[in-house]
Amino acid sequence: MKDVQEYIAQHKDRFINELVELLKIPSVSADAAYKKDVLNTADAVKNSLEKAGCDKVEICETPGYPIVYGEKIIDPNLPTVLVYGHYDVQPADPIELWTSPPFEPVIKKTEVHPEGAIFARGACDDKGQMYMHVKAMEYMTATGNLPCNVKFMIEGEEEVGSESLSWFVPRNIEKLANDVILISDTGMIANDIPSITTGLRGLSYVEVEVTGPNRDLHSGLYGGAVANPINVLTKMIASLHDENNHITIPGFYDNVEELSLEERAEMAKAPFSLENYEKALDINSVYGEAGYTTNERNAIRPTLDVNGIWGGYTGEGAKTVIASKAYAKISMRLVPNQDCHDITDLFKNHFESIAPKGVTVKVTPHHGGQGYVTPIDNIGYKAASKAYQDTFGKTPIPQRSGGSIPIVALFEKELKSKVILMGFGLDSDAIHSPNEHFGVWNYLKGIETIPHFYKYFTELSK
Repeated sequence: MKDVQEYIAQHKDRFINELVELLKIPSVSADAAYKKDVLNTADAVKNSLEKAGCDKVEICETPGYPIVYGEKIIDPNLPTVLVYGHYDVQPADPIELWTSPPFEPVIKKTEVHPEGAIFARGACDDKGQMYMHVKAMEYMTATGNLPCNVKFMIEGEEEVGSESLSWFVPRNIEKLANDVILISDTGMIANDIPSITTGLRGLSYVEVEVTGPNRDLHSGLYGGAVANPINVLTKMIASLHDENNHITIPGFYDNVEELSLEERAEMAKAPFSLENYEKALDINSVYGEAGYTTNERNAIRPTLDVNGIWGGYTGEGAKTVIASKAYAKISMRLVPNQDCHDITDLFKNHFESIAPKGVTVKVTPHHGGQGYVTPIDNIGYKAASKAYQDTFGKTPIPQRSGGSIPIVALFEKELKSKVILMGFGLDSDAIHSPNEHFGVWNYLKGIETIPHFYKYFTELSK
């Protein structure tokens, strides 16, 4: 498949320009104001799959945003690869921290990406990585190198919990039948250290509301006499961790998978510089659960983090009030064997139980998902490993990720097939943050590597 490099070199500028055009559409699924843009993005993905060589492409309606489905079946007796991705993106806030407008993509050189990186919301998560598969498909069909069947399922609600996908998958088992599911919504250790994600954490996301008096009060007339919901909320949140940063919710750790010392030793072999890590984040020290390394804390241990907190007066100048209400959004990253529904219930019961008199507490569950671990002895992983060896010249390192893709566990449960996570992004790509970007080299390297996966998976399936 040496001609894949020639094909990419010939079409490089077009591949980049097409991605840039896709990134211009602000497909923010969390904000109803962008509904038309999300739907326009689905149309754009449909058109790209048709041009890439799919024989059948359709926009499948759901209770929410549609799912774009495409397929090319060359022989029912050959294996089928199902590609999953998402066309929705995170909100761009805070806009003022972007060095260029989030939906006006620009290519800038960085220390990590000397050949340039595309700066835009969704560049890495997940439009850029999803579009690698579309362009890999184009190469394989245009050159006669597609060795097996392929199906695409690209959704528009991943950033808000994939609720419609959870509705769609069980109703379309036959349509989605496959031998392996291929996803690029993760990353790798470094451009010269390829890795394959073998584990994902689960997620429980909740919103809490603390209510005190029936209206905002004058802090001079009422301060010290009634419970201040903001004060109370911050104390309640602070109590969720002990002095060792261990989560204090009763039962939270009951089903946590504890890795053996041997497994932890294998994890420790992955290259990691604590000094570079701190430098990249501009911090003077790391922080986390006692007894675990940084890479263990963000991959194999559960966490609880406040994602947003607000209440009272936050405008310019001063307004001396005791707020009637205070709010926070809290996410818990979970490890295998922790059920997201059970954890949500444990949090709700505990948080309500620690509320002091004088306030009422409401916990509203949002989206969640189960953790996932894939074995490295299945043919999907082996095919991915051989693909990386061909294009990177190195054997990739299996690595657990701290992130969550809630639908991965759903896929294995409903479709009975393994998920292979071939990510080409880097930790420094600022996904979910201002100035998100995706290296041009990474984008093109993904397009080059993916066809090799198809080749080896087909060979190993015989």
